[in-house]
Amino acid sequence: MSAGLGLGVPHHDGSELYVERATPRLGDVVPVRVRVPASRAERGVHVRVVRDGEPRFVPARLERADARERWYVADVVVHNPVTPYRFLLDEPGGYRWLNGRGLHGRDVTDAADFRLAVHDPAPRWLDDAVVYQVFPDRFARSSGHDGPPRGPLPDWAIPADWAEEPIGSGHGVAQQVYGGDLRGIEQRLDHLQRLGVDTLYLTPVFPARSNHRYDATSFAHVDPLLGGDEALASLSAALHARGMRVVGDLTTNHTGVGHEWFERARADRSSAEASFYYWTDDEPGYVGWLEHASLPKLNYGAPELTERMITGAGSVAERWLRPPFDLDGWRIDVANMTGRYRDDDHAHAVARALRARMAGVNPDAALVAEHFHDAAGDLSVGGWHVNMNYSAFTRPAWTWLVAPGSSLPFMGMPVPVPRGGGADMVATMRDFDATVPWSVTRHQWNLLGSHDTARIRTVTGSRALVEVAAGLLLTYPGTPVIWAGDEGGLTGVNGEHGRVPMPWGRIDGVPGAAGADWDDATFATYRALIALRRSCRALREGGLRWAFVDDDAVGYLRETADERVLVVLARDVWAGARLPLPVRAAENLYGGGVLGTGADEVVVPATEGPSVQVWRLG
Repeated sequence: MSAGLGLGVPHHDGSELYVERATPRLGDVVPVRVRVPASRAERGVHVRVVRDGEPRFVPARLERADARERWYVADVVVHNPVTPYRFLLDEPGGYRWLNGRGLHGRDVTDAADFRLAVHDPAPRWLDDAVVYQVFPDRFARSSGHDGPPRGPLPDWAIPADWAEEPIGSGHGVAQQVYGGDLRGIEQRLDHLQRLGVDTLYLTPVFPARSNHRYDATSFAHVDPLLGGDEALASLSAALHARGMRVVGDLTTNHTGVGHEWFERARADRSSAEASFYYWTDDEPGYVGWLEHASLPKLNYGAPELTERMITGAGSVAERWLRPPFDLDGWRIDVANMTGRYRDDDHAHAVARALRARMAGVNPDAALVAEHFHDAAGDLSVGGWHVNMNYSAFTRPAWTWLVAPGSSLPFMGMPVPVPRGGGADMVATMRDFDATVPWSVTRHQWNLLGSHDTARIRTVTGSRALVEVAAGLLLTYPGTPVIWAGDEGGLTGVNGEHGRVPMPWGRIDGVPGAAGADWDDATFATYRALIALRRSCRALREGGLRWAFVDDDAVGYLRETADERVLVVLARDVWAGARLPLPVRAAENLYGGGVLGTGADEVVVPATEGPSVQVWRLG
């Protein structure tokens, strides 16, 4: 195990035990705390704070101590909108730095410093939220029938029976239409509530020329194939009546080639809409997202585009947050590319404007970025609240839980998913988590997969490892996001192939029903783990302290001022562990294992295979 991990090293994170929950303002003095095990022999502790680009040292004072640990506190002045800090421990063997990646006996860069940010965090409701992602065409038909879609379809559509396997690549991937609609989703809200989720995230609902609808032809109304504006208003009202929320999906980076703005732009290059796009001398004559001619890229150098999309009265971003639709936030498609092209970079301005406009309509609206890569530079500037957390959660989780010998491509890379030990997974998680404020980490949208990836059941190759994956998802800091169908073990080798229609006949127990296989045991697992998360404030709001990391098992503590929970996840047979953690009593909350408790240590039992164990410690 790394020297910077485990219960024998100093620890700090941004949770309530170490930093006040309230968002600081410029000029505030914020006490920050660090816990140091009694086994250390520090001669003093300081906090290194960067103010106006220059490091300064603030002495920490001993606040309390017992036979196990010492707590130090230092007062940090919030002088800049983002104030970086890390701890310096003066020890007999040389000084040590403590930052978000752990303890180091050498100099380190500022990249992983802890951060205090004056930007308001994501809305408080994300503390408790469990999000459920739905791809409307594949979730449910309001008609309930299983054959090809009824009624007229657009000329680009290829009709599919509800039980038909999705096309995974090549011709027809974006054109295969199953006929799911918004009223079908509304009719199945009991399923969401039975599972325990409370927030619905819908992929785009605007009219388009594809089943995924990221190529909108208008932002002014809901696709009639999905039921039109009335269906979205009805679904939103039904969700809110149940105490649930709904988040929409908006493409701020591009439109479809058939979008009304783009058609006007091509018809009249002197029009206002012509300034909304990037034009070139090469074919096809304009810039497309990732060179796709079907997705012309938007140019935020045009003030009128920003006004229509974001800042103006009745703008796209605003309109759908207001009655009768009342969306509770937006997920922004390819947010990392929005406003960026060659020497143009309007990304932060766009994100800040979008957040401000949304807050003016609904202060509790959430703004979630899609960013498959390192999003640190975009998450600390007061724009996106949080990110879809592929880099810090999905990718490292896959590398630990992938089936040995898997040939699945690794999320767009020309290589298969690598299989590594627990240390690799944890190091990756810490690397990425350490580059953003805790106020972001605690609300990041963590996911095991989405409509853009392989299914977690296919990644792991087994029901048992899906349970471990779900255990990680629902006990780790952040907001859990479940891709519709994962709770029943649906499979898929890539994003398109994984967009499997929900097999409602099998879910409802209809004898001989067609459709994808549905695993009731996996559903019960997800349901139990969601209920567990809801029963423990520490699992929703607590800090994260790694207890141990082995190749085949990892353990961590989630702690608040009033609760301490130990989570142990094993991917295989494992010999157990002894932890220097005095515990009077332990209540098993999940998994059924017995934790050996004592005045000096706890004994974590061995496992005979993949398992999830959760204890509340007294």
